[in-house]
Amino acid sequence: MVISRSSSSPQDEFQPAVLALEAHKAQDVIVLDLRGLCEATDYFVIASGTSDTHVRALADRVLEAMRRSGRRPHHVEGLPVGRWVLLDFVDVVVHVFHPTLRQFYQLERLWVDAPAVSSGSSR
Repeated sequence: MVISRSSSSPQDEFQPAVLALEAHKAQDVIVLDLRGLCEATDYFVIASGTSDTHVRALADRVLEAMRRSGRRPHHVEGLPVGRWVLLDFVDVVVHVFHPTLRQFYQLERLWVDAPAVSSGSSR
């Protein structure tokens, strides 16, 4: 199966997810630009919730926001448990972590060559 990438502007790809995360009090939201570094996706959106319940709620809000913008997830992992939820929208992958797992896995450190990009939000 071939999945085509969207031709909209880069911010349009991740903005609904970022806005949903920020509106529901996600912590330490960052967008990493993986274009040229990774063939699997263009952007990682990484955020933390304060508890398992908060992580699940944040992930649900991102799914709703992306659906409203016409985006359906290709794959979802970890939603029932709420420790690390991965929402794969092909060109954008959203990671919502419990703080202890975010510190353990340190995706930002793993992808240190990926520049952080402005989300364009008011924060």
